[in-house]
Amino acid sequence: MGRTACFILGKEDWEPAGVPNYTRVWIPDPDEVWRSAELTKDYKEGDKSLQLRLEDETIQEYPIDVQNNQLPFLRNPDILVGENDLTALSYLHEPAVLHNLKVRFLESNHIYTYCGIVLVAINPYDQLPIYGQDVIYAYSGQNMGDMDPHIFAVAEEAYKQMARDEKNQSIIVSGESGAGKTVSAKYAMRYFTTVSGSASDTNIEEKVLASSPIMEAIGNAKTTRNDNSSRFGKYIQIGFDKRYRIIGANMRTYLLEKSRVVFQADDERNYHIFYQLCAAASLPEFKELALTCAEDFFYTSQGGNTVIEGVDDAEDFEKTRQAFTLVGVRESHQISIFKIIASILHLGNVEIQAERDGESCRVSPEDEHLSDFCRLLGVELSQMEHWLCHRKLVTTSETYVKTMSLQQVVNARDALAKHIYAQLFHWIVEHVNKALHTSLKQHSFIGVLDIYGFETFEVNSFEQFCINYANEKLQQQFNSHVFKLEQEEYMKEQIPWTLIDFYDNQPCIDLIEAKLGILDLLDEECKVPKGTDQNWTQKLYDRHSGSQHFQKPRMSNKAFIVIHFADKVEYLSDGFLEKNRDTVYEEQINILKASKFPLVADLFHDGKDSAPTATASSKINIRSSRPPVKASNKEHKKTVGYQFRSSLHLLMETLNATTPHYVRCIKPNDEKLPFHFNPKRAVQQLRACGVLETIRISAAGYPSRWSYHDFFNRYRVLVKKRDLANSDKKAICRSVLESLIKDPDKFQFGRTKIFFRAGQVAYLEKLRADKFRAATIMIQKAVRGWLQKVKYRRLKGATLILQRYCRGYLARRLAKHLRRTRAAVVLQKQYRMQRARRAYQRVRRAAVVIQAFARGMFVRRIYHQVLREHKATIIQKHVRGWMARRRFQRLRGAAVVIQCGFRRLKAKQALKALRIEARSAEHLKRLNVGMENKIVQLQRKIDDQNKELKTLSEQLSAITSTHTMEVEKLKKEVACYQQSQGEDRGPQLQEEVESLRTELQRAHSERKVLEDTHTREKDELRKRVADLEQENALLKNEKEQLNNQILCQSKDEFAQNSVKENLMMKKELEEERSRYQNLVKEYSRLEQRYDNLRDEMTILKQTPGHRRNPSNQSSLESDSNYPSISTSEVGDTEDTLQQVEEIGLEKAAMDMTVFLKLQKRVRELEQERKKLQVQLEKKEQQDGKRVPADQPSNDSDLDQDADLAYNSLKRQELESENKKLKNELNELRKAVADQASEHSPAAAGTPDSYSLLLNQLRVANEELEVRKEEVLILRTQIVSADQRRLAGKGSEPNINARTSWPNSEKHVDQEDAIEAYHGVCQTNRLLEAQLQAQSREHEEEVDNLKAQLEALKEEMDRQQQTFCQTLLLSPEAQVEFGIQQEMSRLTNENLDLKELVEKLEKNERKLKKQLKIYMKKVQDLEAAQALAQSERKRHELNRQVTVQRKEKDFQGMLEYHKEDEALLIRNLVTELKPQVLAGAVPCLPAYILYMCLRHADYVNDDLKVHSLLTSTINGIKKVLKKHNEDFEMTSFWLSNTCRLLHCLKQYSGDEGFMTQNTAKQNEHCLKNFDLTEYRQVLSDLSIQIYQQLIKIAEGLLQPMIVSAMLENESIQGLSGVKPTGYRKRTSSMPEGDNSYCLEAIIRQMNSFHTVMCDQGLDPEIILQVFRQLFYMINAVTLNNLLLRKDVCSWSTGMQLRYNISQLEEWLRGRNLHQSGAVETMEPLIQAAQLLQLKKKSPEDAEAICSLCTALSTQQIVKILNLYTPLNEFEERVTVAFIRTIQAQLQDRNDPQQLLLDFKHMFPVLFPFNPSSLTMDSIHIPACLNLEFLNEV
Repeated sequence: MGRTACFILGKEDWEPAGVPNYTRVWIPDPDEVWRSAELTKDYKEGDKSLQLRLEDETIQEYPIDVQNNQLPFLRNPDILVGENDLTALSYLHEPAVLHNLKVRFLESNHIYTYCGIVLVAINPYDQLPIYGQDVIYAYSGQNMGDMDPHIFAVAEEAYKQMARDEKNQSIIVSGESGAGKTVSAKYAMRYFTTVSGSASDTNIEEKVLASSPIMEAIGNAKTTRNDNSSRFGKYIQIGFDKRYRIIGANMRTYLLEKSRVVFQADDERNYHIFYQLCAAASLPEFKELALTCAEDFFYTSQGGNTVIEGVDDAEDFEKTRQAFTLVGVRESHQISIFKIIASILHLGNVEIQAERDGESCRVSPEDEHLSDFCRLLGVELSQMEHWLCHRKLVTTSETYVKTMSLQQVVNARDALAKHIYAQLFHWIVEHVNKALHTSLKQHSFIGVLDIYGFETFEVNSFEQFCINYANEKLQQQFNSHVFKLEQEEYMKEQIPWTLIDFYDNQPCIDLIEAKLGILDLLDEECKVPKGTDQNWTQKLYDRHSGSQHFQKPRMSNKAFIVIHFADKVEYLSDGFLEKNRDTVYEEQINILKASKFPLVADLFHDGKDSAPTATASSKINIRSSRPPVKASNKEHKKTVGYQFRSSLHLLMETLNATTPHYVRCIKPNDEKLPFHFNPKRAVQQLRACGVLETIRISAAGYPSRWSYHDFFNRYRVLVKKRDLANSDKKAICRSVLESLIKDPDKFQFGRTKIFFRAGQVAYLEKLRADKFRAATIMIQKAVRGWLQKVKYRRLKGATLILQRYCRGYLARRLAKHLRRTRAAVVLQKQYRMQRARRAYQRVRRAAVVIQAFARGMFVRRIYHQVLREHKATIIQKHVRGWMARRRFQRLRGAAVVIQCGFRRLKAKQALKALRIEARSAEHLKRLNVGMENKIVQLQRKIDDQNKELKTLSEQLSAITSTHTMEVEKLKKEVACYQQSQGEDRGPQLQEEVESLRTELQRAHSERKVLEDTHTREKDELRKRVADLEQENALLKNEKEQLNNQILCQSKDEFAQNSVKENLMMKKELEEERSRYQNLVKEYSRLEQRYDNLRDEMTILKQTPGHRRNPSNQSSLESDSNYPSISTSEVGDTEDTLQQVEEIGLEKAAMDMTVFLKLQKRVRELEQERKKLQVQLEKKEQQDGKRVPADQPSNDSDLDQDADLAYNSLKRQELESENKKLKNELNELRKAVADQASEHSPAAAGTPDSYSLLLNQLRVANEELEVRKEEVLILRTQIVSADQRRLAGKGSEPNINARTSWPNSEKHVDQEDAIEAYHGVCQTNRLLEAQLQAQSREHEEEVDNLKAQLEALKEEMDRQQQTFCQTLLLSPEAQVEFGIQQEMSRLTNENLDLKELVEKLEKNERKLKKQLKIYMKKVQDLEAAQALAQSERKRHELNRQVTVQRKEKDFQGMLEYHKEDEALLIRNLVTELKPQVLAGAVPCLPAYILYMCLRHADYVNDDLKVHSLLTSTINGIKKVLKKHNEDFEMTSFWLSNTCRLLHCLKQYSGDEGFMTQNTAKQNEHCLKNFDLTEYRQVLSDLSIQIYQQLIKIAEGLLQPMIVSAMLENESIQGLSGVKPTGYRKRTSSMPEGDNSYCLEAIIRQMNSFHTVMCDQGLDPEIILQVFRQLFYMINAVTLNNLLLRKDVCSWSTGMQLRYNISQLEEWLRGRNLHQSGAVETMEPLIQAAQLLQLKKKSPEDAEAICSLCTALSTQQIVKILNLYTPLNEFEERVTVAFIRTIQAQLQDRNDPQQLLLDFKHMFPVLFPFNPSSLTMDSIHIPACLNLEFLNEV
């Protein structure tokens, strides 16, 4: 069955009517396999040939086989060429696959391509920078179809499916030798170890990676096809736990090529370990091995060349030894291994001499190599010498020793060498498995199969037969899996499914492994005593000549042909039996068993299984789908063929139990040339590895799949306008396809996708291109028409201009004639008008005079009438007001009478009810004679309370009466005072007025004198200042001249060097800071690890008993949130709760006093709450009443405020002037001094002039100070006089309007009256203040009495209710109830006494502690009092105002007891939530902690300081560990930690940190302790919190970045969608839609910014946070852009630029543009510009090189290689253009790293940011439950 025939397409893939001109097709070619051509003539049905034009412009006629319908393949559109997934191609066939791989490999240098579920990897024979840690992290967590094809994407898919589906996975890597299988498998294992990590501290992931160099050394060799070819197959199972972290691994090996130990073909080598050991033979520890160079040994020199170019065997040997050490092979075992390997080399050099008879031979005893061999293995030389040349024959009766010929001895020696190496190989594999083994339970595993691909050579032997047999089994499993996936996809999408006939190789497998198959007959022939290869071959001819997969060669009887799935292979039967038996003589093995070295003896022990599989097996139970082939006897099991078949069955069972992932490695050429593609070799391997079979299965169904959304976005141009009105996209897609594609079999509508047959997508692309082409033509037509219209309009405009000028000339000539005529008429008109106007003016003036007199008379009459009416209105107003007031007073009196009557009625009703109640009580008293004593007691208590109430009422009435009497008395005194002021003091006032006048005149004269002196002195000062300014200007000019001379003399080199040194210092500082912060990060990680280990130890040490959680202490604490609770009461409650915890649950339950105490506390709190509620309601009522009353009081305060403002303004003016003059003088002095110091050499001759000038300046300064003081005194007096004068003017009309004194008509001086009025007003204000204070006290007393009365009433009601309940009980119960009541009363009294005693004791201790503090403060207080007294006197002189004295000032310190420290940390740190402090001062916990620290410093308690800081730091770490994913909590503690650090700096006493402090803040500095070390600890803690904050923010942002920046359409309709392959299938995608838009990122960053600003984080830190986040956005976006071909397009560049502009706008809107965030996004900005730039000419290349300075050369080339047109009108970037870019950028020193390190973190800076708050202004809210803190 020919393989090519299955890819030939029939005429149904061509258009029904034929193929139009210019259609491109593929035709076969002997050199390039397939060649592209173009039709030059339309094809019609029935034509026998095609007219084609090849790419080199040659014309060719291509014949067509009309009978078999074999038409050439159609070529895909150019827009589909270079796709990531081959299944995305519209035409799926062999030439399309080959061309796509070739374009990607040669033009874009992409070595990976998807083909459905297969990853095709082409060996580049070059080192590519695509396997670094950054690339691993870029692929981690990504969906398989989202990124460019990569081995990491396959590994991530396997890892993700293992975690999601809870199913084991396998990665099957296959290919020819030299195709790169081992490298791919190694990178897959490296990915798992990097992403998953280790579950323990055994570094299992490092051991897994270390197994690779070991296995490469002992199992890899150089061949003609590959320098590092694996000569065995291996299957590595990497085990994972339930958290999917690596816990162990296991390795199985298959079919080691033992023959390579003794034979190598030309230009090949033995296994690497032999050459590595020879390269290290000169080392001292290897002297005893007696090795020399590799050319001296027979087993290593048969290939000729023993060196591999670019490989250092000595360096590789050192890596191998390190790997041995890492996997746990001891040094002694390593030496033993190397001895065994060296012994094999010596064994190959043993010289065997034939005897004369030819039937025997011997080995010389003096042979050095034989002695070295025996010495290294620890065996006897004589025995080994004998049994190398002899063999033992055992019969039933006796045993014979027989000599062997030379060839037999050589074969036996080679067999022994192969056996030794094979046993050593399996021992090393077993030891590696032991090192990778784990005792933990394995939850799942991922297997990596690195196995040989299909092989065919000129001479194929037993090894090739086994390899091809294994590939047959793997191909069968691959075909069934691909078929199964296709079927699942169709069934999931609910589309019709028809079975596809795919190639089944089960007959070929049966030919090999079935009963009496090739292997079975081989084993049977091995059992025959004298079986030969020829006899076995003859049996094959006889048995299988009729099989379709078996053929006999025509020219040979020693070979047979097997038709495999990939190709026919002819096997030469020579050596099959010998290799299958793997015969080693028992006598030689027995000698090795007797070795004195344990390792050598263990290798050949009888219990050792010689099978080539690893002993360890998987920990899963696997049941085979078909029963394994059973053996007939024990000898059968020992053959190599049987062992290989058994291990292959076990491998297939394992693979069938897992989900497979396929990697097919392709070797592009046999010459190992980098990026050289041989189409013949590539096609051969594509057919052999099953890639084309995948294509065929896909092409037989529906290979092209589109989601409805993507199809609509791509082909919406084909939709009619009326269909776009429909909102259902599925319906639109259906209607479009049904109208465009008439054959319904060409497509199917699935649940979420549309499925197309091969070629339909190309047809739709053609229709889309035709639509665009028609639209382009329409646009061109419109543009050309517009150009012609513009030309016509230009000609028309020129014509109109010429006409306009001609007509203008004629019109001007006519106008000149008309102007002259008009001028004559105008002259006549003006003359006549002048005459008429003069006559009119005379008449008008006379009329105006007459009208003025008449109108004046009428207006005066009207005015007099209005004046009379106004006066009458005023009289009516007053009369009506008097009548209204009279009527209101009558109504108010009537209302009062009615109210009195109604209230009297209500009082009578209440009295009647009380009497009835009293009668009922008397009745109950007669009925219950037995309770008389109780009633009497209660009655007595009630009487006492009534008496007390009565006394309080009497006191209240007495106070009220005295208050009223005092008020009346004061009123009388005021009236008398007013009367005396008006009657008696008239003459006295006259005398006082006269004296005041004389004093005023004297003051005026003094003021004039002062003003004159002031002006004179002011003029003198101005002159002096002007002189000084002139001198200062002269000095400045001299200084500038000298500075210019110095600057001219200075050299530019020094400036440049200083700039460079500054830059270097800054760079070194940044690097040092980065290193330090990395150390802090590492320290926090180790500390976290230590905490985890400590937690695990505590968990292990804990007993299994249940312990109650102490955090749920009591529910009573929830009621203690009221601010009226005293500190001692809270302390008592806390002590009680602590007592409950210490005594235990059982004891505490028995202690009734404790619980009664708690109950009492609850009651008191409830009463306190009610009292506060009542007070709050009263306060609100008072505030409501006070609002209208406050308005008049504001007017009275305006004058006082104006005076204060005036005085303050004058004082500020004087101070500013004084300060300005001082600054000028200081600057002048400083300039002179600097000039003198700088130019001392030049001005050495003038020192006297400078000193003289300085003395003059000093004297002038002193005089200026004296004059300033005099001016200040004078201005103060002037201002006071002006204020008095202004006050007198302002109050004059009010006094004249309001005073009604009897002697007011007498003449009184105005200033005297003003002063008298002010005195009276001041007296009235004092009296009013006293009255208000007394009324407030009275109201408070009344309220207290009312509250006591209410409490007594409630108590009486409660006792009465209790009394009623008691009467209903039996007598015994009554007595018992009475006793209980008495006990509770006594208990409460006892508790009250206890509380009182405890309070007194606590107060005593507190007073004792504070006594020393107060003693220290005595001197400070005395000084403060003296200062306050002097200030008070000074203020009394200026203004006589009564000032109320404060009791004590809060000093900004908080005191707490040592035992309350844990409670402080718990309430303020560990259990505090940021939401509680939403409206409080930012960073309040930091301020509170500092105030506590300050008090500990004040009392000089170093232990308390140390304990508080340590507890605070540990508490913050605990909170951050608990909330390690809470951004708000982390930001909250970052701001508080920084604020506490700033406080420790600001109040440290260091002058460098106190420059911005106020005098009050300087008083709050620490006095006794230097906390510099703790500042460093807090700085390190801040760095850790900052790094955690960045980690949390990045974790929230990172899932959004790629979707929002690259995938989401910010500009609708801009991006187009290209066809996608299988990689967008559902199995690769997670459930749900995880797409984000840019608004999501902006919302998230808004949230970050709001949280940080609300919590008071320093603005500098906020800037650094967003700089870091924007760098992460840039790195993640750019990395994905560099790894995704589908987003490298012009439209993506436009989307990126728009998104970046939105982010920049957001930065500007938040005032964050100074953070440097935009600069971090410069690479992404340039990448977006690069996608949009023109990429054709050399000028474009220069523009790109000059623009993309932030991108490396590698990144620029990568983007250009990935650039993908979304439309066929766009052009691809040519290879020549990319080479031009590389040539221009070759001088750049760019880093070799392709991707940006998105985990890079900039070093953070915490600049000092002092607070403007003072500690005494901070209020502690009650919600913090810090009542135990006392303000000092």
